[in-house]
Amino acid sequence: MDRTFDISEFVDTETIATVLNKLVVRVKKRRKELGITQRVLAEKSGVSYASLRRFEKTGEIALSSLLKIGQALNSLDDFNMLFKKSKITNLKGYTGD
Repeated sequence: MDRTFDISEFVDTETIATVLNKLVVRVKKRRKELGITQRVLAEKSGVSYASLRRFEKTGEIALSSLLKIGQALNSLDDFNMLFKKSKITNLKGYTGD
């Protein structure tokens, strides 16, 4: 039997799988904090119940659906933080901003 390994199982590093797993955990946690079921979140977000269930089980979802879920969970602004950090090309004069 073949098993797929994620490098993060052996080395402390972020991978697509670890980031995705953490995202799913945070979405589930937020949904539960708000006291809403998957069905209610699906209805509020306009994302099908099947898609939401699949996302919470496998992490697979269309970006537009994830944005709708983020909006329904009052977390849409979190997406504005993606890719905001400037790429460091020279440490000379770097201030950490």
